Amino acid sequence: MAPLDELDTAILRELQSDARRTNRDIAAAVGVSPTTALDRTRALRQRGVIRGALLDVDLAAIGRPVQAMIAVRIRPPSRRNIEAFRNWASELPETIGVFVTSGAEDFLLHVAVPGNDSLYSFVIDRLTERPEVADVRTSVVYEHLRSPRVLPADDTAAR
Repeated sequence: MAPLDELDTAILRELQSDARRTNRDIAAAVGVSPTTALDRTRALRQRGVIRGALLDVDLAAIGRPVQAMIAVRIRPPSRRNIEAFRNWASELPETIGVFVTSGAEDFLLHVAVPGNDSLYSFVIDRLTERPEVADVRTSVVYEHLRSPRVLPADDTAAR
C-alpha cells in the first residue's frame, strides 16, 4: 500500500473529528480546493484506508450500561474451533467487539448488557455452555475511553 502523505493524514485527522463534515469544510480545514479534498478522500476509500463511518451510540441510553471484557480460552485450540467460536461470538447481540489474541487467552470479548444479572447469564448460560470453551475470566468495565483519532504511525505531527 502506498504511504500516506501529509494531505492524506490531514484529511484523515479532520474526518475522524467528525465524519459528517462536508467536503467543503474538510477542504477549508486542510487548505486545499474542494475538488482536491474529494479526490483524495475517494482515493483513501478506494485504497481501503477509509473503510466506512460508524455511529457512536450511548450504550446506557439504549439499555446496555454494563460493559465487560471477557477472556476466553478454547480447547482444543484448532483452527476449526477458533473460527467457529469467533463467528458465533461476533453474531451475539451483546457483543461489541471480538479480539482474537495470542497468549493465555484465545479471545477477548467486549460485551454490553443491561445489568449484572444479564452479564452473569451471558457468561454462565451462553459462553460456558459451548463445548470448546475451557476457561472464562470476566472483568467489568468501569469506564471506556476511546481515542477520537488514530493517526498513521509515521505522522510527526502527533508527536
